[in-house]
Amino acid sequence: MQRRAITLLPALLVLALVLLAIGGCGSSSSSGNGVASKSPSEILAASKTAADSASSVHVSGSLKNNGTPITLNLSLVSGHGGRGQISQGSLSFNLIVVGDTIYLKGSPAFYSHFGGSAAAQLFQGKWLKAPASGGELGSLATLTNFTQLLAQTLASHGTLVKGSTSTVAGTPVIELRDTSNNGSLFVATTGKPYPIQIVKHGSETGHITFTDWDKPVSLSAPPGAIDLSQLEQSAH
Repeated sequence: MQRRAITLLPALLVLALVLLAIGGCGSSSSSGNGVASKSPSEILAASKTAADSASSVHVSGSLKNNGTPITLNLSLVSGHGGRGQISQGSLSFNLIVVGDTIYLKGSPAFYSHFGGSAAAQLFQGKWLKAPASGGELGSLATLTNFTQLLAQTLASHGTLVKGSTSTVAGTPVIELRDTSNNGSLFVATTGKPYPIQIVKHGSETGHITFTDWDKPVSLSAPPGAIDLSQLEQSAH
C-alpha cells in the first residue's frame, strides 16, 4: 500500500472537523444543569470540562470537504483507543485501536485506490495490523484519540452568541452559534453539559453528533490480522 494512504484521508478528516468546530448539538431547557443561563464563553468552557472528564463517547455524522462527502461512526474510549468506520466518497475502512496497536480493514475500493489492484487482491476482506504510533497506519490512530479529537472539535472558533434551546438526539440543549465560521455547537442542558452536536451551515453543510457519553465500549483485536511490519521486512 502506498504511503499516501497514511496521510490523505486522516488529513481531510481532521481538516473537516476543525472547519466544523463550534458546530451543532441540540438540546436544552432553562432548568436542568444551569448551563443555559451562562454566557457563551462559560457554556463552551463547561462543555470542554465535561467532555474532558468523560470515559467514552460515540461520534457519528457526515460532512463535506471541498464537496467530497465524509462520514464517520466511531466509539471512543479515553486513553484506550476506539473502533468504527470512516468513509470518504466511495472509499471506506473499518479501524480498531487497542492500546499501542491499530487494525484496519479497507473496502476493495479503498485498497485498490491506495495500493493498486495487487493490494486490493492481497488484502481483500483482511485486517491489517501496525503500531499505533508511527509506522504505516500510525497517523490513522489519531482519529480514535478521544482527548485530541474533542480538543480539535471544540478549540477553534470565532465570535460566539447564544441561541435558543431545543432538543437534539433526545437531549435538551442550548445552541452556541459561531457567527464567524457559520457553525453551531449544541450543549446539553440536563445532566453534565456535554457537547451533543456540531453543525456546519452553508455550502459545506454537515453535522457531528456525540452520544452515549460514559457508556461501556468493548475493544478487542480482530483475529488473523496481517502484520505490516513483517510484510515490509520480507519485501526487503
